[in-house]
Amino acid sequence: MSLFFDADWFDAKLAERGLDRAALAIAAGLERTELHRIFTNERAPTIEEMDVFASVLQTDLLEITLRSGVAKRADPSAETSTRIEDIEARLNAIDDWLAEFEQQTKKRA
Repeated sequence: MSLFFDADWFDAKLAERGLDRAALAIAAGLERTELHRIFTNERAPTIEEMDVFASVLQTDLLEITLRSGVAKRADPSAETSTRIEDIEARLNAIDDWLAEFEQQTKKRA
């Protein structure tokens, strides 16, 4: 599951291009309900989906990855144990993303 999907940023980038979520769903080969699940943090986007998002929004994959929730940070004023748990969760999400990315890269080669 995504830690935090920046739906407002995605909506703004789509609007800049005269597009909406339906257009993004079509480009990514998703049902609108599946895209909605991504936008509401019910599931994380796949590597392939993020690659399409980057293409549609004319930005790089790293930006899409960050805006898709891999890099959300805890509130700096939170308890130390809470911040450590957050860092561990982020690292796990990054590890999962990297493993999926490496697997997809190998399939393409």
